[in-house]
Amino acid sequence: MFTFNHFNFNVLDLDRSLKFYDEALGLKEVRRTEKPDFILAYLGDGKTPFQLELTYLKDRTEPYDLGEGEIHLAVTTKDMEKAHALHEKMGCICFENPQMGVYFIEDPDGYWIEILPEK
Repeated sequence: MFTFNHFNFNVLDLDRSLKFYDEALGLKEVRRTEKPDFILAYLGDGKTPFQLELTYLKDRTEPYDLGEGEIHLAVTTKDMEKAHALHEKMGCICFENPQMGVYFIEDPDGYWIEILPEK
């Protein structure tokens, strides 16, 4: 009855976030909604219909309270070594769990993204 459509992160600097998601995960902007007070930028991976919505509130200056940081987005990759090397170079790895074969990166606003091997 339902299918996933998108997930939202609120961001303080849209250009910085667009650059991060492109460089770190290859996500590209696929559409945008601009209003006087906000911009919604939707990012896609070019393979699935799922999108990440970045919401930029134009008058927001305070960092977002992400609570205890237990919410995260997860993506898969065919090449964990190459992905890890890229994220290590970018300095965005925030947690590693070698026993499970996964790690997390942190975006400019503090959101965590889990990197999983494609099965």
